[in-house]
Amino acid sequence: MPGSTSLGPGHGVDAIDHLDAQRMTSVLTELHRLLAEPGPDALTDAQVTALCGGEEHHREEFADWVGRVARQLREATA
Repeated sequence: MPGSTSLGPGHGVDAIDHLDAQRMTSVLTELHRLLAEPGPDALTDAQVTALCGGEEHHREEFADWVGRVARQLREATA
């Protein structure tokens, strides 16, 4: 439903604008592609570590999380 998208407790945001949620979905979908698909555009391990706040993460785990959040946002904004 256009308007806002509510997020549960502990997310630090109670609601975001519907258009912002759609934009975030696009960004996360593209990030997932850059994490999951091999090729010249793929993110390096150093870039993945930087995106994770300097903590080393497994690429697959981070890609799965980003993909899951993108799908949940897509469903919430549909």
